[in-house]
Amino acid sequence: MSTAAPLSEAITSANVAVPTPEQLPDDLGTLKRMIVELVLTLHAERRDKEALRQRITLLLQRLYGSKSERFNPDQALLFPEGALDQDNDQATSPADDMAPAEPASAANKKKKRTPHGRRRLPENLPRRPLHHELSDAERICLCGQTRIDIGSEVSEQLDWQPASYFVWQHLTHKYLCPSCAGKGTEVPAATTAELTVATTKTEDLPVATAPPDATPAATATSAEDLPLATQPTPLPIGPAIISAAKPAMPIDKGLPGPGLLAHVIVSKYLDHLPLYRQENISERQGVFIPRSTSCDWMAACAALLRPLYDLMVARVLQSLWLHTDDTPVKNLGHAPGTTDKARFWIYYGDRAHPHNVFDFTVNHQRDGPQTFLADFHGYLHADAFSGYDALYLPSACAGTTPILEVACNAHARRKFHDARGSDALRAHQALAYYGQLYELERAATVNNFDDEQRWRMRQDLSVLILDKFKTWLEQQRPQVLPKSPMAQAIGYALNNWTALVRYTEAGFLAIDNNVAEREMKRIAIGRKNWLFVGSDNGGRTAAVLFSFTSTCHRLGIEPWAYLQDVLTRLPRTPAEQLGELLPDRWQAARQQSVAPAAAPSTVAAPSAESIP
Repeated sequence: MSTAAPLSEAITSANVAVPTPEQLPDDLGTLKRMIVELVLTLHAERRDKEALRQRITLLLQRLYGSKSERFNPDQALLFPEGALDQDNDQATSPADDMAPAEPASAANKKKKRTPHGRRRLPENLPRRPLHHELSDAERICLCGQTRIDIGSEVSEQLDWQPASYFVWQHLTHKYLCPSCAGKGTEVPAATTAELTVATTKTEDLPVATAPPDATPAATATSAEDLPLATQPTPLPIGPAIISAAKPAMPIDKGLPGPGLLAHVIVSKYLDHLPLYRQENISERQGVFIPRSTSCDWMAACAALLRPLYDLMVARVLQSLWLHTDDTPVKNLGHAPGTTDKARFWIYYGDRAHPHNVFDFTVNHQRDGPQTFLADFHGYLHADAFSGYDALYLPSACAGTTPILEVACNAHARRKFHDARGSDALRAHQALAYYGQLYELERAATVNNFDDEQRWRMRQDLSVLILDKFKTWLEQQRPQVLPKSPMAQAIGYALNNWTALVRYTEAGFLAIDNNVAEREMKRIAIGRKNWLFVGSDNGGRTAAVLFSFTSTCHRLGIEPWAYLQDVLTRLPRTPAEQLGELLPDRWQAARQQSVAPAAAPSTVAAPSAESIP
């Protein structure tokens, strides 16, 4: 046998199952997408192999090479630029040159990269001028004349200073009525001196004298001698001292103001900064706020925001479609040193009700979503968790339209992706079908299709691909081992097929449930920092506060500004006006208040004839 053995003999000797032409799909589009998936897999494996080969070479050199050149392969290089160029030169091989070139059209469709270099600083940042001037002696020229200032060059430098704490001094003013104070109303001793200054003694008042021609009888007339109708009516006596009413605060008689409470909420539930770290930060700035105190503040804020949270829940349940998902979290149990596994749930409202509502349950049972979604009737994007099955039964919604399940195609695709190691041919063919479906969705997004256009595209193109995909799945199911990863992937897809293809029934439905999974990432990232919730009440507190920070992030609202304003206004807002504090309506009101400010600039200046 020659050294250059044919490729088919090498594959046969390696016991690799080679597909026959009859096993490949006849559809040209599926074949093209399948080739793309194979090329992507080949490049990924080639990169992994080169990385492993380099690490093995370095390891062998460290074990058996010269001891003077011994070094740790994980050690960072002093000059990485030169090493990078050398790696690029070594990575170029004849196999890379034989790789298919990328079409020019594909290169033009690459995503727009983020520009590098220094950007312009935002105009809304405050500017603090620093003048760099010459002294009087330095202004003297060699000729003896004094140089004059002819202007300056402006360059900007971005700087930062630590956030500062400040104290509100609430001065409640008290007011005294001098008239009522002398009519039997008890006056505090502290105001006696003020009362003597503000009032005048009776003997100090000038005595009214009668005119010269008046008779003694006329001047001696008393109030008792006047008719009853003309006698003066006695005035009512009010409290001598009143005080200005102090506005209601987020925490009654509490130390923190709304701005500080909003800062703690955003730091923990959006920036994932645990309370013990915030305690250390505040202590470095000279203000000691124990984590136990901050925890009580968060519970009080959640209780204050609870009516607004309940209103958000009611609005979300009016959505035409919802996305939902869940993730575990450790909950400190009643016994010391033990934890229970609780759950956070997300309910992502539609475009007309853009609220992200979180819920907390102490277990992973169907009671949580079944209780929360008791009044919901619409499409529900969710995974194949068995706890949702009871929601899709007609008996769950007596006399109304039942909840319609919309399964997540990303979950189904992921199972085929994980099966590549055991059945590469079938896995890549399934990924090719999914590649065509997602390519259609990307094209609809790029072209800004509305719901009607997206629905027509799915009916004309996506349904045909899904029909071919289902036929192929049914053909492959009896040919795979029952317990293999490919059998599990095919079984998952076929068992949930009706829910997987339901997204083609309407243009407003999504092909997957990725938006809910992305919201669960904020729980996962925070969980790595604050580790657990302290109690059931702590979990419910976190669910309320996560709902507001997540909704602000979804709508592009600055969360601190929203929470600071809402915590200030909420204690004084009547129940019938709570809807004005919802994040979407709060944002709309802010935009309307800013719009009239720019209106005068568009008004034409008055003419000379119109000026009086």
